[in-house]
Amino acid sequence: MSPRPLTVALPKGRLAKQLAPRFARVGVAAETFSESDRRLQRDAVMGAVPVRFLMLKPDDVPTYVEHGAADAGIVGRDVLLERGSELYVPLDLELGRCRMVVAAPEGRGDARDGHPLRVATKYPRIATAHYAARGADVEVIYVQGSVETAPLVGLSDVIVDLVETGETLRQNGLTVRETVCDVSAVLVVNRVGMKLRRGEINALMACLSAASP
Repeated sequence: MSPRPLTVALPKGRLAKQLAPRFARVGVAAETFSESDRRLQRDAVMGAVPVRFLMLKPDDVPTYVEHGAADAGIVGRDVLLERGSELYVPLDLELGRCRMVVAAPEGRGDARDGHPLRVATKYPRIATAHYAARGADVEVIYVQGSVETAPLVGLSDVIVDLVETGETLRQNGLTVRETVCDVSAVLVVNRVGMKLRRGEINALMACLSAASP
């Protein structure tokens, strides 16, 4: 009987395309990650290791790995922190680097009239933990998109959001007040899988490491 492939959950889109050159070093064809391919499961061989890639929405990657449907996965650290998943994180891929920041309109950012600071964000868990560590009294307001609009129309005092270049903030009259954390893509591994498939996981780590030949 053939061994079960190592199952790796990947986020569809730009990150999967960025990973293609690293997998190509161990014989995985770039076409495996083609956005025109509508298959959600794609089989390949990584060196001598059979691999099955699951092409998922980024938010679903930790769920599949945590529940054992995938042995490992690649996901942004922001998604991992927001989900609070119990996974091993053995490798930072140094891809998709950006920052989670607090931003506000110039001249604003403190609580007013004795009320809690109002924080609009797509990342309520991260924002809550950030301010809780400072003992700050805040009201976290969850929004799904266009977070930059919230302080401009009085919905919030500040926002907590991801920035890469900061250009969107600048064009909307917002400035960065502080960095919550640095964010990049990381490898996550199921706790049981780390024990049972250590050799294959190590091969995956070697493949993904930026320092690999």
